[in-house]
Amino acid sequence: MTDLSKYRNIGIFAHVDAGKTTTTERILKLTGKIHKLGEVHDGESTTDFMEQEAERGITIQSAAVSCFWNDHRFNVIDTPGHVDFTVEVYRSLKVLDGGIGVFCGSGGVEPQSETNWRYANESEVARIIFVNKLDRMGADFLRVVKQTKDVLAANPLVMVLPIGIEDEFKGVVDLLTRKAWVWDETGQAENYSIEDVPADMVDLVEEYREQLIESAVEMDDDLMEAYMEGEEPSMEDIKRCIRAGTRTMHFFPTYCGSAFKNKGMQLLLDAVVDYLPSPQEVDPQPLTDEEGNETGEHAIVSADEPLKALAFKIMDDRFGALTFVRIYSGRINKGDTILNSATGKTERIGRMCEMQADERNELESAQAGDIIAIVGMKNVQTGHTLCDVKHPCTLEAMVFPEPVISIAVAPKDKGGSEKMGIAIGKMIAEDPSFRVETDEDSGETILKGMGELHLDIKVDILKRTYGVDLIVGEPQVAYRETITQEISDSYTHKKQSGGSGQFGKIDYTIRPGEQNSGFTFKSSVVGGNVPKEFWPAVEKGFESMMQTGTVAGFPVLDVELELTDGAFHAVDSSAIAFEIAAKGAFRQSMPKAGAQLLEPIMKVDVFSPEDNVGDVIGDLNRRRGMIKDQQAGVTGVRIKADVPLSEMFGYIGSLRTMTSGRGQFSMEFSHYSPCPNSVSEKVIAEVKEREAKK
Repeated sequence: MTDLSKYRNIGIFAHVDAGKTTTTERILKLTGKIHKLGEVHDGESTTDFMEQEAERGITIQSAAVSCFWNDHRFNVIDTPGHVDFTVEVYRSLKVLDGGIGVFCGSGGVEPQSETNWRYANESEVARIIFVNKLDRMGADFLRVVKQTKDVLAANPLVMVLPIGIEDEFKGVVDLLTRKAWVWDETGQAENYSIEDVPADMVDLVEEYREQLIESAVEMDDDLMEAYMEGEEPSMEDIKRCIRAGTRTMHFFPTYCGSAFKNKGMQLLLDAVVDYLPSPQEVDPQPLTDEEGNETGEHAIVSADEPLKALAFKIMDDRFGALTFVRIYSGRINKGDTILNSATGKTERIGRMCEMQADERNELESAQAGDIIAIVGMKNVQTGHTLCDVKHPCTLEAMVFPEPVISIAVAPKDKGGSEKMGIAIGKMIAEDPSFRVETDEDSGETILKGMGELHLDIKVDILKRTYGVDLIVGEPQVAYRETITQEISDSYTHKKQSGGSGQFGKIDYTIRPGEQNSGFTFKSSVVGGNVPKEFWPAVEKGFESMMQTGTVAGFPVLDVELELTDGAFHAVDSSAIAFEIAAKGAFRQSMPKAGAQLLEPIMKVDVFSPEDNVGDVIGDLNRRRGMIKDQQAGVTGVRIKADVPLSEMFGYIGSLRTMTSGRGQFSMEFSHYSPCPNSVSEKVIAEVKEREAKK
């Protein structure tokens, strides 16, 4: 039975380029998991194992690794920093108990670190702050500490102070022990000596040590009273208080160093052991019913409970489909049959392994607190709960943002369609923020994602990993049409020249229907002028034309047709004749009823720093947006607006420019609304041009 108090499930997250992956590499080296260090800038790091990651020097998907330090087991997840991959950060935070927020010593608190910090706050994940790259030009530890207070509204608890800065950076002073850790110039992590505090730093160390102890003893009233009376608490008591404050996010222990130069890493690892919570110390995950409402029960972290686990990531690699699972309670053994509560189906556990980025160690069993990968599960998707067959339950589901951008794609060669379909199917299982659909209007395959880089990488993966070359088109907006006036009209279909004839006459009224009513039909014919058996044919004929409007050929919404009168011929009338009459009536009367084009309006939610709110609102107004609401938060302002989809293409680029990369937005479909004439004319001209090309 493993001692869960010795487990630490941690994630490393930060802005692009703050040094997350390098920090992970150093942790693996120090814990003896790897012997040769891989560098990100050489494209050789352990956790960035995708070709695209090595090439671009960025992390795209979170990678999981297990290692040991001081008799404690770490499950470490290195997450991406780029805004287009925040879904990876979000789902990793969902299954972690603690985190290390890495900040660049010269760049400080950058936009993506704000987003990740916000996600971590929402997920209530305890964190340690690590200010990295102190050997860089312009690095300033205390400035970054101040920024974390001002920008993130966090409360950093300074645990160490740097000795020297930029080129002169050679070590750190541990404030609790008043000892200096000094590394030599070999760049080897183990080549350090523990010395007395440099004479010129003694006063500064005492000042910060006092602040540290004052903040820590606030967590315990008795210790605080004793401290006020001049009694210094023991090291054990101080550490206990820091652990309690970190666990409740009262403060965040703050360390510094240079991961690249191997300085300051041991203290960071000790801090993970000393201050970040074990799986048992975190609030247990809530259970929900089928609708997603909390039931009041929780997944107690214990190996003796029935199994409760969450699939938080699916990955397709050279060995087959891997399902990453965080076990909250109970245990899984090889050969067990478990229930997927989302699908109601059972699955048998074949192979299980502990992940070492893209290497793996086979396991016979795993228990509460573990993060493992299961090979070859069939119907599991991200966010599904895996549980004991006799004790079905559902863990709180993951909510993923809706995609904000779409492109049309087609395989370059004819044989590529099936290959593309299989590849895209695998990619959707891996990434819940990536969607695909077939446009009914054009028959094109539409890929949807979180941003231009996101889709760019997907197209690249399709090409390299799956060998599917794509032609990528411009995104298209799905317009609709409707009518604005009520009119009464009559139409006769007559074909009576020899042989069996066709005859059907209908008198009718068409009027705008209720919003979202689609097509509705009723008949007020009396006296049998149009026999009842022909009414369904009239309805079918008219409804079949609703897919192609008369303005620009887009589907028609919200029309009501009332059949008022007509005439029939005893021999020549038939259901087909009345159906054709209804189709003719549609073509004849729609333009007369004030047909107009509708455009999709998106509900847009923009997050902007306070300084840029004026620019962002001005820009949304220029895009024909209607501002609905503004909410001021600690780190910026959320602006809610309704904006036409056609005006939102390329918006992320403009927003990043206006806000120096700190702005973000999400959008989802809201409703259809009439197009202004200028837009209508442009769309109609484009449609005619496309038709002419065909």
